[in-house]
Amino acid sequence: MLRVAVLAVLAVTAFAQSGPVPINGSFEVPEGRPEGWEKRTWGGAGTFAYDQHGRNGSRCVSIASETGGDLSWFTRVPVKAYSRYRLSGYVKTENVTTAGGKGALINLHDGPAGASKALTGTNDWTPVSFEFETGRYESIMINCLFGGWGNATGKAWFDDVQLEYLDALPIERTVSIDAGQTGPPISKYIYGQFIEHLGRCIYGGIWAEMLEDRKFYYAVDAQESPWKSVGAAVEMVKEGAFVGEHTPRISAGGGIVQDGLGLLRGKRYEGRIVLSGTGTVRVALVWGERTSDRDSVRIRLKHSESSFTEHQLTFRSQAESDNARLEIIATDNVLIGTLSLMPADNVHGMRKDTLALLKELESPVYRWPGGNFVSGYDWRDGIGDRDKRPPRKNPAWLGVEHNDFGIHEFMQFCREIGTEPYIAVNSGLGGVESARDEVEYVNGDADTPMGKLRAKNGRKVSWRCDYWSIGNEMYGNWQLGHMPLDEYVKKHNTFADAMRAVDPSIKLIAVGATGPWSEQMLKSCTDHMNLLSEHFYCGAKTGLIEHVQQIPNEVRGKADAQRKYWAAIPSLANRKVPIALDEWNYWYGPYEFGELGTRYFLQDALGIAAGIHELTRNSDVFYMANYAQTVNVIGAIKTTKTAAAFETTGLALKLYRDHYGTLPVAVNENSGPLDVAAAWNEKRNALTIGVVNPTYSEVALKLETRGAKLGRSARVWRIAGTDRMAYNHPGGSPQVTIASEREEIAGEVVRVPALSISVIEVGAR
Repeated sequence: MLRVAVLAVLAVTAFAQSGPVPINGSFEVPEGRPEGWEKRTWGGAGTFAYDQHGRNGSRCVSIASETGGDLSWFTRVPVKAYSRYRLSGYVKTENVTTAGGKGALINLHDGPAGASKALTGTNDWTPVSFEFETGRYESIMINCLFGGWGNATGKAWFDDVQLEYLDALPIERTVSIDAGQTGPPISKYIYGQFIEHLGRCIYGGIWAEMLEDRKFYYAVDAQESPWKSVGAAVEMVKEGAFVGEHTPRISAGGGIVQDGLGLLRGKRYEGRIVLSGTGTVRVALVWGERTSDRDSVRIRLKHSESSFTEHQLTFRSQAESDNARLEIIATDNVLIGTLSLMPADNVHGMRKDTLALLKELESPVYRWPGGNFVSGYDWRDGIGDRDKRPPRKNPAWLGVEHNDFGIHEFMQFCREIGTEPYIAVNSGLGGVESARDEVEYVNGDADTPMGKLRAKNGRKVSWRCDYWSIGNEMYGNWQLGHMPLDEYVKKHNTFADAMRAVDPSIKLIAVGATGPWSEQMLKSCTDHMNLLSEHFYCGAKTGLIEHVQQIPNEVRGKADAQRKYWAAIPSLANRKVPIALDEWNYWYGPYEFGELGTRYFLQDALGIAAGIHELTRNSDVFYMANYAQTVNVIGAIKTTKTAAAFETTGLALKLYRDHYGTLPVAVNENSGPLDVAAAWNEKRNALTIGVVNPTYSEVALKLETRGAKLGRSARVWRIAGTDRMAYNHPGGSPQVTIASEREEIAGEVVRVPALSISVIEVGAR
């Protein structure tokens, strides 16, 4: 999967530039067969050859027929829609005669029309060329054609075929907006987010812990462990382990070290270490090879290995580093129970820089903790003293689950960024009682059994979580606890009854998958759900319009299917269950930010914006949508060890959350290739118009409005660029941003830049 995704990105990058388009038109690569070119017989018969007699004494291709044939060497090439190109090449012929055909020429097929002049008879190398416009097409088929709409005899050679991009064509479109025809209000929850215990989404993204495997799930010096011994061997002791299965014992004069830490100059770092033993332990944060390139803390121990004590750590870095290390050296035998290191500006254990962006994103609801992860997760592992919570192997993904980020931390996270929690319970390997207890732990009064446990762990007053999903993707054989549909519907209902018995007011989300699974869930579980979950992901497409259109097409498909269920299932006649699209996104390309840490580009922002348009057009169907996922893992925000930045897709989500309206209005669908949607703002004194332009051309968009009179001045917020593959990187200068300006609407025409997302707010009455 990874290799395919990488090739897709490279293909897109190759044709996104101006000038000649690489098509191997000189036929030099590789030996044996011209790369990228194939043979086709349209009629008759003939022979194909990869010749040595090219125009400049090099390679070329040829076609010959004695009895008459219509044949071609062809290649398929990506092009920019609504653009102008020139196709040229050289043709040589020998005794070419036609029998209903045209001769030897170069032409286009399966797309825009175009053909060079046709040669007959005998001709030395002759240049041929023509210009064409692509229109809506994003790929073309180039033919080195012999015969052409009929047969020919003789022989023809073709060489130095070149496709040259000339310019983008201006586009004019008209959109009709009926401001008096409104749909159901747009739910704020369509701007939801999803965080899972996977890759660097939480650990390494949201959570500020800098150390990997701080509780020593892996033995020191094991291949998987980030900890290496120095000076002497380290023994892993199981008896009396502080946390987990074992605790490292450092021999006198020895120690352990972890490198790969990120530091900023002048920044303060703090932490703690839990030790047992005697003698002196030196803990040092090291950022260079000089003796001065470190800050150290010396700890004198007075207790034997029979008890553990906690000691505070404080360091200040005097340099910037991406490969600093933490060293722990002991003079005597010492056990290390656990340790922690965070930037001192952490906010309740969370990264300050990541939280700042999450607050800007202003998502109203966050789904947690999974995802596939939840089907093997025991929520009780994530409560109590953080240092004593057991580390586990992540049940669904790579790496270790440290259990540092549990219910208490998630609810604090929600409070910190001003969002609502949405918790998924484990209906995979988890039992009904565990789900029931989890609801009581979060929502129950202090005098309930789980409320008392919560109070013991530091929270007397319940938090209040309204949204709960029962399981995740239980239809898939990749899911822990997967079972047949006829069994799962019973399991779902049992879970729902138990959870509602604790708190009848909660809103339950059931696992859906468009098709037989969703249909049966709705038939058998209608009274045991408030929303039906649906998921989808899209890959990369070479054509930009095609790439963008995938997302709204998927959204529309989900909406159309749900309406069919509403009409066909009797139990839904008076109670239409809406969709919670709680995973949706693009997913392709190499993992540059850890596991599933794909990068996103301007082209993906265009698709996400078009997806939001489709969600608002179907506001009767979609109550919630959770972009998957928020940080690093196919995320809207990416982080390095020391910096965080909005992805292009995150900017699109932020743009609409901040500035798009709340009451959708009718818009005609004849404005292609643009994607246009509109909505009244909350006060209904301004119309917001969202426009996605997935072309390389500026578009003059004429607004025909009924049901409201528009003002002549507009406020515009816009994401735009010249390169569909533009991206942002944490710590670097952003290539993609949100800009705002005031624009005058002359003659009800707005100018929409190429490769852009625009939210236009116009006063209206």
